[in-house]
Amino acid sequence: MRSASATPSGDRIRWVELPGADPSRVYVHGLGATSPAYFAESAVHPLLAGRRSLLIDLLGFGISDRPTEFDYTLDAHADALAAALESAGVAGAELIAHSMGGSVAIVLATRHQHLVSRLVLVDANLDPVTPSPGPGSAGIASFTEEDFLAGGWKEVRDAVGPHWWSTMRLGGLEALHRSAVHLTRGGVPPLRTLLTRLRMPRTYLLPESTGPLRGAELLEAAGVSVVPIPDCGHNIMLDNPEAFARAVADALAA
Repeated sequence: MRSASATPSGDRIRWVELPGADPSRVYVHGLGATSPAYFAESAVHPLLAGRRSLLIDLLGFGISDRPTEFDYTLDAHADALAAALESAGVAGAELIAHSMGGSVAIVLATRHQHLVSRLVLVDANLDPVTPSPGPGSAGIASFTEEDFLAGGWKEVRDAVGPHWWSTMRLGGLEALHRSAVHLTRGGVPPLRTLLTRLRMPRTYLLPESTGPLRGAELLEAAGVSVVPIPDCGHNIMLDNPEAFARAVADALAA
């Protein structure tokens, strides 16, 4: 395990690193997840192995520190991730980023362009959503922070089920709530707009079962490859690892 200071206060981001050739590949998890658990099988798959790979946990989640004073906006997440990657000597990396991690990756590529050479977004959040009771970021954001910390997190635990909670419970409660709130609000400019403005190769993977991606025509017109993956849900890399590895390898070779 490696680590680097990611904030002026010295809060540390940690990652599991696999040795290999450059350019580096950086795997970034979604809300309440952890990259080593979600991406280990993919990073060592024969189609993807052989590159220096950082399975990195965003601040507040997994094996990284969970500071309570951090605001956990998308910009703050991206800047902290940038600080860690700079410390690790990473530049021009290929980012494979899931869900909220994909949103952070878009902001990272916008604010710190020298760190990113390619983006593979895995069912990433591109649009604001309205907070509402239930699982996921919308459910978490439907609580005030005070109510979430006082026990609302238990309702989320019961709604998401044991699989997601097995990694979500590793995150700080403040990190979960603030990250969810800012994720549901989206970015300014909107993440979808930022994605169309980027000039590096970009691929968006989504479950085939969810139907066509909203606004796919505009993304494709801006050079974003939109690739549906069969036989999977939101956690594509876990549900169909073979198809995921093949799609990521194709995206990185294009």
